[in-house]
Amino acid sequence: MTDRRTVLGAVAAMLVTLPFASQAQPAARVYRIGFLGAASASAPVSARRVEAFRRGLRELGYIEGKNVIVDFRWAEGDADRLPEFARELIRLRVDVLVTQGTTATRAAKEATSTIPIVMLAVGDAIGAGLVASLARPDGNVTGSTFLGPQLYAKQLEMLKQAIPRIERVAVLMNPDNPINRAVTQGMQGTAHAMNVALTQIEARGPTEFAESFSAMARHRVDAFVVIADPILNSNLRAIADLAIKQRLAGASGWEFAESGGLFGYGPNVNELWGRAPQFVDKILKGAKPADLPVEQATKFEFVINLKTAKALGITIPQSLLVRADQVIE
Repeated sequence: MTDRRTVLGAVAAMLVTLPFASQAQPAARVYRIGFLGAASASAPVSARRVEAFRRGLRELGYIEGKNVIVDFRWAEGDADRLPEFARELIRLRVDVLVTQGTTATRAAKEATSTIPIVMLAVGDAIGAGLVASLARPDGNVTGSTFLGPQLYAKQLEMLKQAIPRIERVAVLMNPDNPINRAVTQGMQGTAHAMNVALTQIEARGPTEFAESFSAMARHRVDAFVVIADPILNSNLRAIADLAIKQRLAGASGWEFAESGGLFGYGPNVNELWGRAPQFVDKILKGAKPADLPVEQATKFEFVINLKTAKALGITIPQSLLVRADQVIE
């Protein structure tokens, strides 16, 4: 009887303490991600890419509101807001910062040297001074990049193939963007091989576009390439409209063709956004950005706007049409 009472007492004690033991378990960790969009970006414009990012998080087991919180900040065309947004996200004690583009990444890097930063779709991260090398970033920044000079050289080649008579090409750029020097230098070799002269044309914003195209006319350029920039990217339709008025063929990222430009060629940005959570996951599990090699874009999209080609009186060679991922008619 004594033994039975002892056993029953032990069982009762265990049943009483079980709820308390379960309540004493530590709550599941909720991570906080700060997302700093590009200067030209906004939530509506970036909706598809944000969904690719969120889908990537979900596939790795991160569910918003359950074990992760994502705080978004959008400059909506005002690059001057990026430094303050970066500091604001840091004050929220985020575990990692995800940044879109060169300008946002630089703002985040200048705001912190300790919080890990995962950059998205940065053109020439080495040339922009964001990482020391692709294999060993050597700092608190890693993520994805595409080699800008090679990209624009490819756009130049496409223009020459479509219009063999081209002799002078304008490089439309925002002079305040630090990547321009590396990009234009990278294009020079290709231009020289094709017997094409490059002319730099500057534009800091929409109010300067008319003068920029007037300068192209004065220099008698045959075509132009737009160097990616937050301000120029947010006004691609205006640039494309002016190009058609002046009957100039142009090339830039694939969004340019969708906005009315002739050619668009650039990395599949949605893919890069979808892969970013893999960097975030590794960092949250203890990896250091300096030890995570920067990934280069591997999938590129080539878009031809045939409607624009017809408006410009240009017949696109079949050799280019068969290479296009998308033909806009």
